[in-house]
Amino acid sequence: MFRKVMLLMFCLLLCCTTASAAAPGSDEVVWNVQTDQKLIALTFDDGPNPVYTPQILDILRDYQAKGTFFVLGKRVQLFPAIAIREVNEGHEIANHTFDHHYLKNYPPDRLIQEIRQTQEVIFDITEQMPNVFRPPGGFYNDTLLHSMKEDKLTVVMWSWYMDTKDWRKPGVDKIVQQVLGNVHNGDIVLFHDLEGDCTQTVEALKRILPELKSRGYQFVTVSDLIAKTRK
Repeated sequence: MFRKVMLLMFCLLLCCTTASAAAPGSDEVVWNVQTDQKLIALTFDDGPNPVYTPQILDILRDYQAKGTFFVLGKRVQLFPAIAIREVNEGHEIANHTFDHHYLKNYPPDRLIQEIRQTQEVIFDITEQMPNVFRPPGGFYNDTLLHSMKEDKLTVVMWSWYMDTKDWRKPGVDKIVQQVLGNVHNGDIVLFHDLEGDCTQTVEALKRILPELKSRGYQFVTVSDLIAKTRK
């Protein structure tokens, strides 16, 4: 009986938590898309990376794939040519805040200011205004969701079984298996082109893209995935 009471209290505590992280449940947040079409969205967080993002773009080009890059405003300022290339090659550039602060450790109003600052930075450099936002770490609350709705930004996470955790450098084989072993129509896959060494991500993409293409998948941006399946 005691264990049941403790379990109930724990569940109530979770329900009352002000910030959510990587847990599906809000109608205002997109995690994946239900579709019978063989469509998949590849997403890349925390870039641009001056060494590895161009390599990723080369691979996407080779397989006629479009991706969504959730960029940091400060890194777009550092590497504007890469952000411009992303847009020019038909990829989606999306907002991931200016400096990657987690909502759980940062005042919501300041984070919202960062998001709006990043919108301006991206537009000034690429002449594209992002329509999509992903909160760092997957942390969000009602205040943030309300603000994003006002700013006409769609909040997009990732399919929970499609978090490659490539930032941990788990090994190329593990990244490949995470994607190929779990893929479904309408998935949103999470990769990173963050600061530092992204060699494993690049090598994994060289194996993932041809295999998924051979299975009949088309690689689309997040916005296109949502639009094509909501007609």
